[in-house]
Amino acid sequence: MNKKIHTKAVDHMFRAILELQTAEECYDFFEDLCTVNEILSLSQRFEVATMLRQHETYLKIAEQTGASTATISRVNRSLNYGNDGYDLVLNRMGEFAPEDEEAK
Repeated sequence: MNKKIHTKAVDHMFRAILELQTAEECYDFFEDLCTVNEILSLSQRFEVATMLRQHETYLKIAEQTGASTATISRVNRSLNYGNDGYDLVLNRMGEFAPEDEEAK
């Protein structure tokens, strides 16, 4: 965990996010919290992570998401050397097969 982001303010925001119960509540909260471009950037990174875990090529990911190869590489680095946050969520969502998790 990056200690630089572990602050009372970030804790407070994450507790607020955990209170959201529906996708519509998420839309309302995140539209108030973030710019449209910030939301789109976050969702793009998550799509990139999903596609990387599905073993898609950088070319296909770039074509389908519009992400740059630099963004794809950054997400891939997080998947391989990060805190396993993407994998935690993707597992819970059933977005990649259990054999993918065993290969880690």
